[in-house]
Amino acid sequence: MTKVLLVDDDVVLVDLLKEYLEREGYEASAVYNGEDGVAHALSGDYSIVVLDVMMPRLSGIEALARIRISSRIPVIMLTARGDDTDRIVGLELGADDYVAKPCTPRELAARIRAILRRTQGEVRVETASGPIKVGNLEMWPEQRRAVWEGKTLELTSTEFNLLEVLARHAGRTVSKNELSEQGLGRALTRYDRSIDVHLSSIRHKLGPLPDGRSTIQTVYRQGYQLIRE
Repeated sequence: MTKVLLVDDDVVLVDLLKEYLEREGYEASAVYNGEDGVAHALSGDYSIVVLDVMMPRLSGIEALARIRISSRIPVIMLTARGDDTDRIVGLELGADDYVAKPCTPRELAARIRAILRRTQGEVRVETASGPIKVGNLEMWPEQRRAVWEGKTLELTSTEFNLLEVLARHAGRTVSKNELSEQGLGRALTRYDRSIDVHLSSIRHKLGPLPDGRSTIQTVYRQGYQLIRE
């Protein structure tokens, strides 16, 4: 059974989310402050973490930063509706996605499913034919492993998903709608900057090409393209 860790000091909301997730077939556990959240997230017992931004003792942003020092476990941030600053900072620190509060248990469960669908036990046709190769990039989707110029890329689960989508369509432009649906598992919403923030992080991790260009090009009003060298 997939184990979900809920980290939020709102006891009423946590109980509601926990009950719903358990009805959906997940095993859900809850802690109510950031310090306990970090300890549980790093225990290796969970498949995904749902982390609220505003908490006592240690904020969700600080907790996420500590988790990302040593773990790639998928993390969904709960942010205040309309609070773009916390949302962008969370994504830049390596959150896989966010859900704005107040949220419904159904919406959160859908986000959890979308992320776990891409990270757990999905049978892939390309396994038999080897990795995806684009220039200095090699990706093994079944193993969730990526290598750039012979060195392992430390990617969050969502960064891996997005880079995989671009690699499969290398040399052509992929729209933000496609990236959101295939990489995040949800439709793109208006004013949503998640894709831009995730791709900025991926660009930083890849570094520039020898001629100084970015490996991932922005195509004005169309989307993004992974350059074929």
